[in-house]
This record gives sequence, structure tokens and C-alpha cells, in this order.
Amino acid sequence: MMMSCRNIDLGTSVLDHSCSSSSTSRRFLFGNSSKTVCMIGGRSCVGNLVFLRRDLATCRAVPAKSKENSLVNGIGQDQTVMLNLRQESRKPISLETLFEVVADDLQRLNDNLLSIVGAENPVLISAAEQIFSAGGKRMRPGLVFLVSRATAELAGLKELTVEHRRLGEIIEMIHTASLIHDDVLDESDMRRGRETVHELFGTRVAVLAGDFMFAQASWYLANLENLEVIKLISQVIKDFASGEIKQASSLFDCDVKLDDYMLKSYYKTASLVAASTKGAAIFSKVESKVAEQMYQFGKNLGLSFQVVDDILDFTQSTEQLGKPAANDLAKGNITAPVIFALENEPRLREIIESEFCEPGSLEEAIEIVRNRGGIKKAQELAKEKAELALKNLNCLPRSGFRSALEDMVMFNLERID
Repeated sequence: MMMSCRNIDLGTSVLDHSCSSSSTSRRFLFGNSSKTVCMIGGRSCVGNLVFLRRDLATCRAVPAKSKENSLVNGIGQDQTVMLNLRQESRKPISLETLFEVVADDLQRLNDNLLSIVGAENPVLISAAEQIFSAGGKRMRPGLVFLVSRATAELAGLKELTVEHRRLGEIIEMIHTASLIHDDVLDESDMRRGRETVHELFGTRVAVLAGDFMFAQASWYLANLENLEVIKLISQVIKDFASGEIKQASSLFDCDVKLDDYMLKSYYKTASLVAASTKGAAIFSKVESKVAEQMYQFGKNLGLSFQVVDDILDFTQSTEQLGKPAANDLAKGNITAPVIFALENEPRLREIIESEFCEPGSLEEAIEIVRNRGGIKKAQELAKEKAELALKNLNCLPRSGFRSALEDMVMFNLERID
């Protein structure tokens, strides 16, 4: 089912399969569980999911409630959901290898970032240098370049356009601006293991630096002279504010529903990713139905990423996160693991609603979330969104760029293995 960006559908798409013939089995890892996969010729089937090589696909994955073709809008009739699962013998996916096919594009972006911020004010330049040099993964522009090249192949383009490259820079500037403002609102003194901009330069400079980057990104965006992309990216900046307001108005509120959490996560994270991937497809001049699938891919990947981040807030240390662990819960931000744990633990509600006024209550709440099913259910939610993201890629031709996009989905899930 297609999902509007304003109506986050939490339903799970159950996939059915039918395979016959003699088979052999192999073991694959998916998240925290291993499954036996039957190998039939070049085809692979596991549980309720089917993983096929495109050139040998004769066993299709279809929704259990409908035996019709499961591919959205009839795109890619000879393709099926491709879950590039990590075999036990395969090394974990790294960002370095994942972005290897667009390494030159990312290097050009890195070389150009500081110059497009502008040199009007030395303090702003210093603030930009602080966060640009803090070891950011450049995942969002990396996605822009991967989708740009994957859809460029579909459209017959041999090289990326100036608009593709500028879009990657704009997206990274918007993301950086949002991080600066987030750190101010969260009163965080660390980001990526380094002091935040507001910790070094003060809140006033940090707010102005974020505002300046938003404005500079908007100026470059306007100069792209593509009204559809301008509307798309402008909505993202509005969504950031909506997400922050939604979060601030529900702190320590144990009645927050999962749908509310997903909408907030869309505003704060997935909106930018979705706009990035669709914008890249638009500049490749592909058909609108392909551009829409790239939007859905970005949205589902972004939601999966946010859920995984919220899980890691409970399972990793401050050193691993590069920021205080369990920081969201301490500040009253109710995330997916907490929502799920609250379903069966009245004691957790008592602790949160008291705003951790008793010594040791925060630590007790963290242990409840970890040990009472909150993490496990959140992992299932992240995997559900990942499966949808992989399905959205069926409209793309098989290539190294599409494989890298699939690996990006699996890389995210491997973070919670």
C-alpha cells in the first residue's frame, strides 16, 4: 500500500511465497535471528520472504492478502524484493565499502563544503569547520549520489549533472544546520565525540550559525530553478520545526502513541532522507512513478534509521554513541523502545511520570526498557521499515549503485545485530 508522507502506515506487509523442486539449505542472519533459506536453482526462499536473483526470478514475493503482483505501480515486472542478507561468513558492511562506488563524488563534496558556506564571517566559518570536520559519515549526500547514479543509468545519463552535485551539498548543509540547532535544544555538549558548536562558541552563535546555514542552503536551492525540488526541500525545513515542537510538547508523556512517534520521526529524520532521494531522481529526469518510489525508499529507510538510533541509545555506551547514552529518556523523550516497554510495565510509567526524581530511577527505567521487550519490538519495527525500503528499490535496474542502496538498508540493521 502506498503511504502518504502525512500518514505513516505502521502495518506490516506480509509476504507469501511458493516454491517447489528439490532444494538445499543455507543459513543467513537477519537482525538478531538466523533463518534457514532453501536454495532452489538460483532462487532463495526464507520464512515468509523471498529473495531472488533478478535474472532467475520465477518465484515471486506477493502480499499474503493478495496473490497479484506485489510490485508497486507495476514497476519492474521481472524483479522481486531483493533482501541482500548478510551470510554468516560475510564480513559486516562498512560505510567505506558501501560508498566506494561514489567515493569520488563524496570527495568533491567534502572539498567544496566550506567554500559554499561562504566567508562573510570568520566566526561562522569556524563553527562550520567544527562540525564539518567532526567525522560525519556524509550518509545523506552519499544517498543522494547513489540514487542519482542509479536513476541516471535508468534515464540513460552517463554522468551526474551539476544539479545532482549541488543537491548533495544542499542536503548536507541542511542536515548540519539541524544538528547545530538540535544540540542547542538538547543542551548537548558533545557531538560525534567532539564539543558542540554552542559549547565552544555559545548559544547565540550556534543559533545564528544554524540559521545562516539554512539560509545559505535555501539560496543555493533557489538557484537550482526547479520548482518541484524547491517545494520538496523547503517542506523539510518546515518539518524540522514541526518535529521539534511535537517532541517538546510530549516530554514525559507516557500516553504517546506509536503513530505519534513515527510522525515525529518522519518530521525529524525521514523527511530529509525522502526529499533527498526523490530530488536526486527528479534531476535524473526519470518517470514520476520512479521518483515516487525513491521518495518512499528514503522515507522507509529514514524511519528505520531513526528507530535503530533510538535502540542504540539504550544499548551503546557514551563512547560508542559520541554523545550521552540514554539521553533521550533522561530528557523525557519517549521513543519506540520505551513505548513498547510501557505496554506491559506500569512501573516504567511511574518512573517516567515522576521525571526520575528518585536516585537510581533513571537506571531502573533503562533496565526495564532493555529487559522487558522494548528493544526486541523496536528491532522488529526497524526491520519492517527496512523490508519496505528494499521493496521500493525494485524499480531500479540491477547495478552496483542499487546494490549499494540495498547494502545501506542492511548496514543500518547490522548496527543492532
